[in-house]
Amino acid sequence: MFFLRAFLVTFSFFALVACTATSSPTRAPASDPSLAVGTEPTLAPAYVLGSGDQLRIIVFGEDNLSGEFFIDGAGMVSLPLVGEVAAAGKTVAEFRTELEARLSDGYLNDPRVSAEVLNYRPFYILGEVEESGEYPYTDGLTVMNAVARAGGFTYRANTRVVFIKRANTNAEIEVPLSATVRVMPGDTIRIAERFF
Repeated sequence: MFFLRAFLVTFSFFALVACTATSSPTRAPASDPSLAVGTEPTLAPAYVLGSGDQLRIIVFGEDNLSGEFFIDGAGMVSLPLVGEVAAAGKTVAEFRTELEARLSDGYLNDPRVSAEVLNYRPFYILGEVEESGEYPYTDGLTVMNAVARAGGFTYRANTRVVFIKRANTNAEIEVPLSATVRVMPGDTIRIAERFF
């Protein structure tokens, strides 16, 4: 009985792998190029700042204006001299340009600003993984990396598709699971249960 059960589990696994390899997945909506089938991880859209990100800001020649700052729940960064500057929804380059404009408006002559993300907001994974929950984001993270951090798939997991909800959207997108599907900070990844 044990050997029969082991054989059936092994047969089911290989049947799943064969189905996954021969299926022709549909493309994800073109509105998010990082989710398109065949998209290389390096071609993800520019990172957009959001609440919870930690930034290192350096104003050259102005040590008292430089430091590490968090983006608050309202999407603002509170800085010396200029006060609150909107950051959420902007790329790092857009934020840097905005900060330079604010500093040059009566405070500094020709300010030069450097900004980088020190700590990204976390991503979330749930469903058919061994350890669902919140995990720290690292640059270049893919869905397969995220599943590995969560302890791998459970035996019930659907390994053909993944459902992703981006941080600033309300809807999940169903995407064929591949090694190149990117995860962005704040994403919620759901691994569904397979049906067969």
